[in-house]
Amino acid sequence: MRTYRSWRGLKSLLHDAVSATTDLVGEGHDSTGRTTVRMASATPLGPTIRAANTLRKLATDSVLATVKGVNRLVEGVSDVALDAGLGTPHNGEPDRPVSMRSDAIGTGAWVGDALIGAVNGVVGDHLHQRGNALGLGMTLRHAEPTTPKVAVWVHGLATTEWSWCLDAARFLGDPASNFGTLLQRDLGFTPVFVRYNTGRPITDNGRELAAQLQGLVDSWPGGVDELVLIGHSMGGLVSRSAAHLARAEGRGWLDVVTRIVCLGSPHQGAPLERLGVRVADALGAIDLPGTRIPAAILRARSAGIQDLGEGRVTPDIELDNGDMLQIPAPPGVAWAFIAGSLTTDPEHPVSRMFGDLLVQVPSAEGPINARFPVQTARFGGVRHHELQVHPDVYAQVRKFCAGEWDKAGPERDLLG
Repeated sequence: MRTYRSWRGLKSLLHDAVSATTDLVGEGHDSTGRTTVRMASATPLGPTIRAANTLRKLATDSVLATVKGVNRLVEGVSDVALDAGLGTPHNGEPDRPVSMRSDAIGTGAWVGDALIGAVNGVVGDHLHQRGNALGLGMTLRHAEPTTPKVAVWVHGLATTEWSWCLDAARFLGDPASNFGTLLQRDLGFTPVFVRYNTGRPITDNGRELAAQLQGLVDSWPGGVDELVLIGHSMGGLVSRSAAHLARAEGRGWLDVVTRIVCLGSPHQGAPLERLGVRVADALGAIDLPGTRIPAAILRARSAGIQDLGEGRVTPDIELDNGDMLQIPAPPGVAWAFIAGSLTTDPEHPVSRMFGDLLVQVPSAEGPINARFPVQTARFGGVRHHELQVHPDVYAQVRKFCAGEWDKAGPERDLLG
């Protein structure tokens, strides 16, 4: 049943793509018409060209509206037929969760999980707004037995909880190992893996995570004595957002949080996303089909991706890039921001420019004017995706969670 519902979601997404493409065709026609009118405005044919363009627009808009109408009609009829046999769409949970092992890669379940994570990262906000069956709902996954100590693991953009297993056999020597299982073995923290739609706004996911963690703490067998949050990339921002919103909403689970760790999170924003904004604005300012259409496509990227450009963690305060850590942190929580870099020397020009490939080192460590103390560490030669599986990074996370911070780089007290 899940497979057929997924096909229903894919079908709906294709109908949305047809509608969006139709809009792009209309934008291309309009841009061409405006260009022609501008070029002819200073000639005797100017009035005639303007009148012809008006008629052209009426005819084009009528045809495109018909195309979109037929597309939605076909979608509606086919949905009725499918729903009659399949029931309501699923909530984003797989029939059988992908095995948390690195050797699951390449299996049918893994391929499907990877694709749905990627699609949610790119257009997840659209999937959520449309109620598309491909949209992931936030779920928490943990194994038995449980202990009073809980570690919550929050993945990054366009992935699912399985990303914590990537290359485990190569880096950790065991395909069944990940940071969660290792911390359980070493310090007794029960791993809880978060699965969520990374295309939604970071603050929406932060609010949902805050609510989910309240339910987890309230229903946890034997109660929770200690809770730590570990987020990779976007997951670190979602964790910070959850803590901030939990404090604002007076949620009790924050009382048992002792530590929050961010691995390669863009606290000052992600330069690639900011570049995307500039490119889209530059292309959109040129009234030609070859620029307006790419600009429209770039602007359609998900809200989650756009939030990475600013490192946004709260909907309540409008702040410039790099100032998000001016938001006061919940009291009693220890923070660790860990950065990677492409070269073994984080100060190498390549690492200074590209960081871990996706996030620059200063952004991963947080700005110097933070309103709360943060322990930081740098790991040279560790790329962005490796931060969630590298044994040296795990050793640092373990020591931090044990209260034994080991200086792995230029540690800074960021207390403002």
